[in-house]
Amino acid sequence: MNAKVLVCLALLFPIAGCGNDETPDLPGDPVKGKAAITAYGCGSCHTIPNVPGANGRTGPPLERIATRTYLAGVLPNTPEEMERWIRAPETIDPRTAMPNMAVSVGDARDITAYLYTLK
Repeated sequence: MNAKVLVCLALLFPIAGCGNDETPDLPGDPVKGKAAITAYGCGSCHTIPNVPGANGRTGPPLERIATRTYLAGVLPNTPEEMERWIRAPETIDPRTAMPNMAVSVGDARDITAYLYTLK
């Protein structure tokens, strides 16, 4: 390949991967995640679309969370970082109002899978 083609490819590939329309391949189950959100009481602090009773106002609303660039204002919005935040928010921001709810690894994956459906 010549240099012009390589430059064009280098410019095109990042653009193709930047859209938030793509859903990452997630190990969790969004159906179980929706149930876990209810079980852990996440809706008492957050407004969460399609979760009955999830109309809290203490934490930020979670609609379109899958399209946001950052989580908690400091973490890149990736499934791994979202799981980390859900499981131990105080390790990322000791001053956060979000409590550590002792969310299991599996439940955090499932909750993340559900939240990534919110576009």
